[in-house]
Amino acid sequence: MLRLLLVLLLTLAAPGLAGAQGVMTAAKAKDLVRASLVAESEALVPGRTVTLGLHMAMKPGWHVYWRNPGDSGLPPEMVWRLPAEFSVGPVQWPVPERIPVQTLMNFGYEGAVTLLVPLTVPESARVGETVRLSGTLSYLVCEEICIPGSAELSLDVPVAASAAPASGQAALFARARAALPEAVPGPVRTTREGDRLVLHLDRPGLAGVTEAAFFPYSEGALDNAALQDLTVDAAGLHLTLTPGDTGQPPETLAGVLAFTDDGARRAYALGPEPTPAPTTAAAVPTAPEVLPAPEDESLTLWSAAGLALIGGLLLNLMPCVFPVLSIKVLSLVRQAGESATRVRLHGLAYTAGVLASFLGLAGLLIALKAGGAGIGWGFQLQSPVVVALLAYGLFAMGLSLSGAVHLGGGIVGLGDGLTRRAGYQGSFFTGVLATLVATPCTAPFMGAAVGFALTQSPLAALIVFASLGLGLALPFLALTLFPQALRLLPRPGAWMDVLKGALAFPVYGTVAWLVWVLAQQVGPNGLLAGLTGLVLVALAAWAWERARGAGRLGTGFGRMAAVAALAAALGLVAVLDGDRASARNAALAQGEEAFTQARLDALRAEGRTVFVDMTAAWCITCQVNERTVLARDGVQAAFRAGQVVYLKGDWTNQNPEITRLLERHGRSGVPLYLVYRGQGEAQVLPQILTEGTVLAAIGQRNVAAAQ
Repeated sequence: MLRLLLVLLLTLAAPGLAGAQGVMTAAKAKDLVRASLVAESEALVPGRTVTLGLHMAMKPGWHVYWRNPGDSGLPPEMVWRLPAEFSVGPVQWPVPERIPVQTLMNFGYEGAVTLLVPLTVPESARVGETVRLSGTLSYLVCEEICIPGSAELSLDVPVAASAAPASGQAALFARARAALPEAVPGPVRTTREGDRLVLHLDRPGLAGVTEAAFFPYSEGALDNAALQDLTVDAAGLHLTLTPGDTGQPPETLAGVLAFTDDGARRAYALGPEPTPAPTTAAAVPTAPEVLPAPEDESLTLWSAAGLALIGGLLLNLMPCVFPVLSIKVLSLVRQAGESATRVRLHGLAYTAGVLASFLGLAGLLIALKAGGAGIGWGFQLQSPVVVALLAYGLFAMGLSLSGAVHLGGGIVGLGDGLTRRAGYQGSFFTGVLATLVATPCTAPFMGAAVGFALTQSPLAALIVFASLGLGLALPFLALTLFPQALRLLPRPGAWMDVLKGALAFPVYGTVAWLVWVLAQQVGPNGLLAGLTGLVLVALAAWAWERARGAGRLGTGFGRMAAVAALAAALGLVAVLDGDRASARNAALAQGEEAFTQARLDALRAEGRTVFVDMTAAWCITCQVNERTVLARDGVQAAFRAGQVVYLKGDWTNQNPEITRLLERHGRSGVPLYLVYRGQGEAQVLPQILTEGTVLAAIGQRNVAAAQ
């Protein structure tokens, strides 16, 4: 039941989480592409057309896409916001390059590119006014991985009776026009030779052509990755092409033919070019105000901190944290009659506990990584000892809430105070406990923020982790800072005992989940030791309770028995590290293989398609993805049809090979999903999977549609 609840909550939260992670993705893409909007003229003349330029400069090794991106990718797209009656025409696309990616062939631009766009100025434009041209440029920038990005572009241009060329822009527009394809000077025809097509440019004098490539306007018209064989004779140029899977090709292919002739690159536009309708202000309304320009690099830290704050807030909805927060419900009810100052201090103490815990775990993680340890966020749950101790503590708390034993503030006080006199300490330790049980739930929203934090300076990393903690503590802190809200809670009464007993069951559910995690980490003997430890915790609680009012001798004996039982439980915990499960991968589902770097390297050398799933038993996002996406019949059928090898890396226990792979892809924790196609580099999939995402990555979307 608890597992079902985990799936339901994470599924509901997934769109918001994906959006939150998009903040971090956009910040990364902004660093890879510098976009600007420029005008060829220094002013706009009523009734005339001026050329605008969408200039994009990419970081070395990265590229954006042409109008037809090839086998994958998306072309840049500008959503304009123009004054009334202004309109823009279609983009004039420079000649692209062929960019091989694994077994695919893409068409795009590296270095820098300027997309020319004609802007028509209406006759009604008033001379002397200043016009704002703006819009949102969306793009996909890729290297070994692809990152979607966007840029808010704007340009203020005056309206004048005449206009001179814009200062300093002449060279930019000259290069952009030189990169455009020319009108073809001679006849072009297409013939068939078996199952291939031959494109003929009938033009003498092309003996100096050494290489050529054809870029079709229509996606799927050709097999883009197939070799394009060039021959040149006295009649002209002949390029042999392989048709795509869109059926019969047209008699004359439409696209761009580019070739190198005596060292100079030439390009001709062949066939009719689809021309979209102009974009006008009626279709895209003018923005009411100037949108902010992209932030500079110094603000990337604050983008990460904002993402972390959102993730911390969402943690309060997760089942990992709910048992602890449910106990705080009781403390809020009890505190409803106390002074406003005392209530506020409880909220501040709880917040301090959360922040101290997040900063402490983050500091330990940073220190261990600096010392060369291969660990990531959630590393404490890779220890069976930590998992078992956490289960024991929550089990004792559940027994107290159920009324099976009255252990006083010392245990229940984890929720509302160690004792009445030291209640603020209890609120502090509630924050500590909330942090400890929250870490398994952090993967879906913390992946980007934590990955960023661990690549920055220690101070920047601690700022991000403090934002996570503040987000987790914020709802409870807000309630205590405004004590009048507590008046809405019912008065204390007998109903509290009923509620307290009911709240024990989420705690038991968390204990059951922790035992399941433990079962993935240790062998049968270790699991038996862990379960026996739970029995001993119950025995210790019972003995302590029976010792109450049993006289001096009975009390002493009962407390000694309780201490002995706890000591025995702790002794059993010590054997868990020695019984880690070494054969868990033998229990992999049919069609899965255990990940090793050697196996991955061998499969890539063979040219195989490989899906790599980096997971852990304590990673709730991983479990949800496996059950709701990867285990679906359509995905499994696509894996079989595409002969995709499924490698599963289990990070439940520490594994240096998995840690190294995570670090290579900028991650500090799981999940991580990679697709290798042949010997190329990996495509990184989102942390929250969909069936369509997986099928598109392995190139088997049509298989699922046939299911």
